Amino acid sequence: MYEIIFTKKYEKAAKKFFKKHRDLKQKYNKTIYLLKNNPFHPSLRLHKLQGDKKEFYSVSLDMQYRIILDFIIIENKIFLIDIGTHDDIY
Repeated sequence: MYEIIFTKKYEKAAKKFFKKHRDLKQKYNKTIYLLKNNPFHPSLRLHKLQGDKKEFYSVSLDMQYRIILDFIIIENKIFLIDIGTHDDIY
């Protein structure tokens, strides 16, 4: 199992995100569950980012919404960095 770390930046972004998108809470909970148990699960669509965010990864809540994370596999820790629409966080 992996440990999920919620950064301060992420907590602030998530609070703002869920004020607008309460309907996505169930998808979000499923995504967090999968990250904890198998971050390579195909439905997460885990992929490495490019450009100025090349040190981060992204997973999908759905085709429109993403979570950016810093992924430290050696220590089994996943640091959540940001959440939002594809266009907002890229």
